[in-house]
Amino acid sequence: MWQLLQGLDFLHTNMVLHRDLKPENILISSREEVKIADFGLARIYTYNIALTPGVVTLWYRAPEVLLNSVYMSSVDMWSAGCIFAELFLLRPLFKGYTEVQQLQKIFE
Repeated sequence: MWQLLQGLDFLHTNMVLHRDLKPENILISSREEVKIADFGLARIYTYNIALTPGVVTLWYRAPEVLLNSVYMSSVDMWSAGCIFAELFLLRPLFKGYTEVQQLQKIFE
C-alpha cells in the first residue's frame, strides 16, 4: 500500500489522474516493486477540464463519480482505500452491480 500511495502521489503531483485503479491494474515485480498499470482512462488534470463520468470500475468508484459530480484526484484515493480494505477483507469492500446499488452499499 505504501508503494501504491507513493505512486499516486507522484501521479497527482504531476497532475495525472489514473481514474481506473483496481487490483488488476496494480502489478508487483519479482523485486516486490509495485507498478501502476493501464493508463487508458488517465487524464492530465488542468482547471476547467471536462472529465467524463464513466470512469473507474464500479466496485472502486468514488461517490462523487457515481453522483455525476465534479471530481479530482480524490477518485484515485477512494479507489486506493477500497483496494486497501480488500487486502484485509480478502473480498471487495463494496460489491455493487449497478450504480444505484453501489451507492447504497457505500451509504450503508
